[in-house]
Amino acid sequence: MHETDMTKALILTVKDWWEAQPEQPKVSRVHLTVGKCTCVEPVSLQFAFEVQTRNTFLEGAELAIAETLLIAFCHRCQAEYAPEIGLQYACPQCQSPMEDIRSGRELKIDRIEYSVATADAVNSDPANAAIA
Repeated sequence: MHETDMTKALILTVKDWWEAQPEQPKVSRVHLTVGKCTCVEPVSLQFAFEVQTRNTFLEGAELAIAETLLIAFCHRCQAEYAPEIGLQYACPQCQSPMEDIRSGRELKIDRIEYSVATADAVNSDPANAAIA
C-alpha cells in the first residue's frame, strides 16, 4: 500500500506550506489531482489521509480527489485516444504502441482551502472571548 507513503509526502508538503504562512491557517480541504495511470487507489488514499492527519494541523480537513483519465496521443494518426488500462494500450486506429501520454499520470496538489482567523472573528467567538 504505497498510498501510506504518498500520504506522508502529501502531509509534509502541505505542512511546509502551512508553516511558511504568516498566520497558520485552518485547512479545511486539500484538493488532489490523481491520474488513472498512477496505480493509486483513491479510497486507500482517503483512508491513509484520515488516519495520518489525526491530532495534526490537518485534523478534520477533507481530501478531495479529482481523477484524470489516461489520454495518449498517436503521432501516426495525429489523434488522441483513451487507452483501456489493463486491456488495450495501442492506438485503436493504427495499433501503434502507446508512446505519448498526455494525461493520467498526474499526482499533484491542485489547491488548498483554508481560513485565517481575523481579529473580528476571534472576538466574536465566545470560546476565544473567555480566554481574552
